[in-house]
Amino acid sequence: MATAPQIVKFPQSGITSRIVFTQGGKGGIGKTAFATMLAEWYAAQGTPHALIDMDSENKSKGSLRHFFSQARKTNVQQARGLDEFVNVLDEGSPVVVADMGAGAGEVAHRWFDSMHEQAKENGVAFTAIGLVTPDPASVASVLAWAGFLQKRVDYLIVKNSISNPSDFGYWETDAHADEFRRVFEPGVISMEYRLPEIEHEARNHGVTMQAVASRQTNIPALNRTASVWRAQAYRRNLFAEFDRVKDLLLP
Repeated sequence: MATAPQIVKFPQSGITSRIVFTQGGKGGIGKTAFATMLAEWYAAQGTPHALIDMDSENKSKGSLRHFFSQARKTNVQQARGLDEFVNVLDEGSPVVVADMGAGAGEVAHRWFDSMHEQAKENGVAFTAIGLVTPDPASVASVLAWAGFLQKRVDYLIVKNSISNPSDFGYWETDAHADEFRRVFEPGVISMEYRLPEIEHEARNHGVTMQAVASRQTNIPALNRTASVWRAQAYRRNLFAEFDRVKDLLLP
């Protein structure tokens, strides 16, 4: 069962950079699929950004680095690996997108406790991305992270439709989730259901939706007109959602 986080307030100062990270809680809920689309949105609008792949399983397929070769790989299970969060800011990008793997909580929490104050003093803000699905465990994961992160971050909740149709009744009616929404006032957007034959082929081959949408792939299943049109629609619809909450995604 989900539990309501105890609330502590932490004031924020002026913002010059933003670190956007997927919460490393429950696996299999679409964190990397979301992170790739977010990276595409930044690129489409010309926002300089850096990418960090923090999946400790070091997967050759399906990780952020599989989609973007420029994404730097770091071990989230080591505190010094988490330093890449801020080290990458030295390169001048005002936005960092970090995709955490499942089970990253304990080490990430200790790092955040030790580094947050310095980050805040240097104008760095954080946005925590929490993906929820019809599975109540995904909601419980978001609430557990909120119990630790408190108001030291901004929150963006992504209702990820991993089935068609998707029932988000638990997220919408659970009393603790309602308390989270009331206290932390997260942005909430939707990520529509994607056909498995497109999602799986793209994941297996490290192909972005932008590549599919612009026919920059020779993979037969992704080069069909229906797949191209669907990829264009996925991008258009999710980009419109990002535009609604851009204050949470830009410095």
